[in-house]
Amino acid sequence: MAIESIQGTSPFVKTESIGTKQTATPDEAQQNFADFLKQSIDQVSKAEGESASLTGKMIRGENVDLHQVLIASQKSSVTLQLTMEVRNKAIEAYQEIMRMQM
Repeated sequence: MAIESIQGTSPFVKTESIGTKQTATPDEAQQNFADFLKQSIDQVSKAEGESASLTGKMIRGENVDLHQVLIASQKSSVTLQLTMEVRNKAIEAYQEIMRMQM
C-alpha cells in the first residue's frame, strides 16, 4: 500500500483580499438601507397575511393543523416585534443626532 503525496493545496482566503475594504457611497448605503426596510416590511405583511389566512381557515372549520396556525401566529408576532424594535432604535438614533450640538 503506497502513500500518495499531498498535491498542491489552496489557501482558504486569498491573501490579496485581506485588508481591502469595500465601502459604499452614501447614496448606495441609503438605497441599501431603504431596500432592507422595504423587504422587512414586506416580510411582516406576508407573515401577518399568512397568519390571518390560517386563522380564518381554522375558524371556518377547514382542515388546518392547529400547530401550523399557532406557528404562523407566533411568527407574525415576532416579526412585528422586531420591526417595532428597529423603528424604536432608528428613532432613538435620530433623536440622539438631533441633540448633538454643532
